[in-house]
Amino acid sequence: MPDNLIFLAGEKAFSRIKDNGLKPEMVSVIAGAAGGPKWLVLSSLDRVLFSNWLRHRSTPLFLVGSSIAAWRFAAIAQNNPLDALERFQTAYLNQSYSAKPTAREISEETCRIRDAYLDDQAVEQVLEHPTMRLNFMAVRSKGLNAYENKILLGAGLLGSALANVINRKLLKLFFERTLFYHPKTQPPFFETSEFPIQKVPLCKENIKDALLASGSIPLVISGVKGIQGAADGTYRDGGVIDYHMDIPFLPASDEGIVLYPHYSRRVIPGWLDKKLTRRKPNPSHMINVLLAAPSESFIDSLPFGKIPDRNDFWTFAQKDRDRIAYWNTVIERSTELGEEFMEAVESGSIVNRIQPMKL
Repeated sequence: MPDNLIFLAGEKAFSRIKDNGLKPEMVSVIAGAAGGPKWLVLSSLDRVLFSNWLRHRSTPLFLVGSSIAAWRFAAIAQNNPLDALERFQTAYLNQSYSAKPTAREISEETCRIRDAYLDDQAVEQVLEHPTMRLNFMAVRSKGLNAYENKILLGAGLLGSALANVINRKLLKLFFERTLFYHPKTQPPFFETSEFPIQKVPLCKENIKDALLASGSIPLVISGVKGIQGAADGTYRDGGVIDYHMDIPFLPASDEGIVLYPHYSRRVIPGWLDKKLTRRKPNPSHMINVLLAAPSESFIDSLPFGKIPDRNDFWTFAQKDRDRIAYWNTVIERSTELGEEFMEAVESGSIVNRIQPMKL
C-alpha cells in the first residue's frame, strides 16, 4: 500500500507504539487544528476513526481544537457521527457569497452551516454523550481587537502580530485564551497555564454561540458577544492563539496517546506564526502526540497540487460549482487516507511506519 499517510510521534508516543502498536483504548485525547477548508482532506479519516475504530469505546475521550476543528468535533460528538458529519459537510460545501461579502453576510452563512447540523437535539446529544467530551478554544479580544471597525481592528491585529514576532507570550496583552469545556468531566489539559485563561463549561444556552466564536476569523466574520457563562467581551477565532494546539494535552506522567489527525506535518502554535518558520511548539507538549497527516506525494497528486484552503473562495469567486467539484474530489481521495490508517493499525504495520517527530 502506498504511503499516502505519514505517522509522526513524540518521544513517549513513539516508544509506546513501537512496543504495542496502536489500539483504540490507548488514545486519551483527539486534537484538531484550525485551517478552514483544509479539514476536507481529513473527511474520510474522521469517518473511519469515529464510526469504526473508536465506536466501541467505553471511557471518556477528550476532543480539543479550535475553529474548524471545533466544528468537526461538534459533529463527531453526536450520537450518529456519520450522519452529523454528512450534514456538516454538505452545508459547508454549499457556502455561497456575493462578489464582495461583508462580515455580516459571512457570519449569517456561517450560522446557517452551524444550524444545519447542530439543532437542539444535537446539542443535547453532545452534552450528554457517554464517552465523547467536546472541548474547544476561543479568544476574548482586548483593546482595539474588540472593535468591528476594520481600521481599528486592523490596527489591533497589526500590533498583535508585531508583538508576536518578539515573543508569542505577548499575545496575552491582546487576547485572553478561553477554554469551553464539556461539563461532565474536566479535561486533562484543564490546568494549561501558558496564557491567562478563562474556563467556561458548555451548556445548552452557550454552546452554539461559543462554537460560532471559535471560528470567527478577525476581519472576516463578526466577533461574538453575550456568551452565557463567559466574561463580557468580543470573542473571536481560537486559532489566534491555538492554531494547531500547542498545549500540555496530558500530565507528564500520563501514558495515554494524543491522536492528532492533521493536514500538515508542521505544527504551528498560533495563527500569527504561519510565516514564522522558527516558531515551534513546546517539545514537552508533543511527547504523547501521534500525528497522522497526508504525505507530500499525496497532496501533490490532488487537483492543483494542494489541499483546499480559504483562498479557494477568491480563486473560485462566483464559481461555486467549480469549487464544490474540486472539494468533492479531495473528499473522495481522502478515502485513501482512512483506508491506510485502518490497514496500519489493524495489521500492526504502524510500528514500522511511525517516525520520530522532529521539531
